[in-house]
Amino acid sequence: MHLTGLECIHCRRHYQPDEVEYYCPACGSNDGILDVQYDFEAARRELTREKLAADRNLSIWRYLPLLPVADPTLIPHLSVGWTPLYDAPRLASDLGIARCWVKDDGRNPTASFKDRASAIGVVKALEKKASRITCASTGNAASSLAGFSAAANLPATIFVPARAPEAKVAQLLVFGATVFSVQGSYDQAWELCMEASREFGWYNRNCAVNPYLIEGKKTAGLELAEQFLWMNESNVPDWVVVSVGDGCTIGGVWKGLREMHAFGLLPRLPRILGVQAEGSKAFVDAWRGDGILKPGDATTVADSICVGHPRNFAKGMRSVTESNGAFIAVPDEEILAAIPLLARKAGVFAEPAGAASAAGLKAALAQGIVSRKETAVLLATGNGLKDIQSAMRICGRATSIEPDIDAVRRAVTRT
Repeated sequence: MHLTGLECIHCRRHYQPDEVEYYCPACGSNDGILDVQYDFEAARRELTREKLAADRNLSIWRYLPLLPVADPTLIPHLSVGWTPLYDAPRLASDLGIARCWVKDDGRNPTASFKDRASAIGVVKALEKKASRITCASTGNAASSLAGFSAAANLPATIFVPARAPEAKVAQLLVFGATVFSVQGSYDQAWELCMEASREFGWYNRNCAVNPYLIEGKKTAGLELAEQFLWMNESNVPDWVVVSVGDGCTIGGVWKGLREMHAFGLLPRLPRILGVQAEGSKAFVDAWRGDGILKPGDATTVADSICVGHPRNFAKGMRSVTESNGAFIAVPDEEILAAIPLLARKAGVFAEPAGAASAAGLKAALAQGIVSRKETAVLLATGNGLKDIQSAMRICGRATSIEPDIDAVRRAVTRT
């Protein structure tokens, strides 16, 4: 409601919302990423500590003054956001850090962080009176879009790479989306989706080019700031740890934290640790090198962050450089090992990309990037039921026994 315009983060041109739809026309879709801007003075008057304390709407919509929604009557009924933040002392002890929290975004309606973005995307599509909405995804953005589109009675067409986990594809089909399984990589699915969006006039939910979607993702940063505000201002973490694929999630989380800091609701800003898989580490390579993106092939068990050509490189890189943070890459076996670690030490069952934050923090502690005297929040971006095969791969199978107590006794003796 307080949206004032959009700014190209490459050339700094300013646009009114009705002048452009997705990206800066002068810079093109690769460089012309737009940043949504607001009347912060007006929003500040509505998002005060007192008003937030009295607000019983525990969802992302409590932050409407900082969201690009012109017509709140179009908001779908699904409750998204305000996911739990757990203090995890046993996990902290196991990792060897002073204190650790886990924010479980697997508790969202379709069980992933991406619901935050899809909620905004569907509202914007309805405001545009779009006949259909589309996106390309390795799975979670797709299932979240399918769910929120179903809730809004808006047809959706979704492009996924053929390797997308079966559980995620099942969600798409259950919600009634049209699903194209692309016999290629995520990057090829993305390009095909972009072309189809242009040809058929479908509303494009792809977060890397649609500037409004990151506004949904930033609500995780807004929530984190507020959750720490109510716990104790002195508890603000030193680090926020986020798994990274396209760069949209980490960029959104950082924007939310910065805005709450500007409002005086977050006393200091944490540093951002971006975690990638060894087989998909374009950000890590650029950060350790000359800062220039060099797209390449990507392969990792963490399908949600398996991206060879990050489409929102600028915002993703900005979150780490502005926060004086770091990027780190971890091998798949460490990502898989973090699934039972999170589950057994914090009670949170995360898919590989969600557990990557724990693997990344463990590696950052071992390398001295993060001090053992510091504190950190892990963002668990998706529920473990999204990818059962990966969980079974690391945890093994159940013990098969006959239906009698002697079989139980023998099994107990063996274990």
